[in-house]
Amino acid sequence: MAGAAELAARTARGVRREQLDDATPCAKFDVRTLVNHWVLYTSHGLEHRARREPLPPALTERDFTADPQWAHAYADQLERAVAAWADPRAWHGEVDLGGGTAMPAEAVFSMVLKELVVHGWDVARATGQDFPCPSSTATTVLAVVEEYAPVYREYDGFADPVGVPGGASAFDRALGLSGRDPGWTPPRAGGVA
Repeated sequence: MAGAAELAARTARGVRREQLDDATPCAKFDVRTLVNHWVLYTSHGLEHRARREPLPPALTERDFTADPQWAHAYADQLERAVAAWADPRAWHGEVDLGGGTAMPAEAVFSMVLKELVVHGWDVARATGQDFPCPSSTATTVLAVVEEYAPVYREYDGFADPVGVPGGASAFDRALGLSGRDPGWTPPRAGGVA
């Protein structure tokens, strides 16, 4: 988690303000909307889940990108989230997801790690950055995507799978299974791809 958080923080620092309205691999999200989702669930949400606290409305309604220093605030919040999960108590029992749904803490952690990494790739790809996901992290993310893809699709969280070449990396397979084209590039100005 610490390595994935560091990679996410680096990616966030690489987003330029003029890119916030640009397209992303998530068809329904521009960069601003994606970043707000990413920041909320992978830093604040991750810490709150570890502490078994609900996300307050003040966070769920915030435009994090309105703060010119949002990327630094995100990095700081990621550190707090990682620290919260370093407490052994965070791993015991279930996490209330709201609406009468609860899941084991380890499963919730894995799903948020998937969000951190896959949306990190989305942000990086949309803003012209590399996202060098370590192979051990990619293997974990692939396992999470394989296990939960039907649930994500049921709730419109994943698009239909995208085929990837045989022999593709674990990360490319995870991206394809989550409905992302690992070769996606931002559209050029004027709408020409």
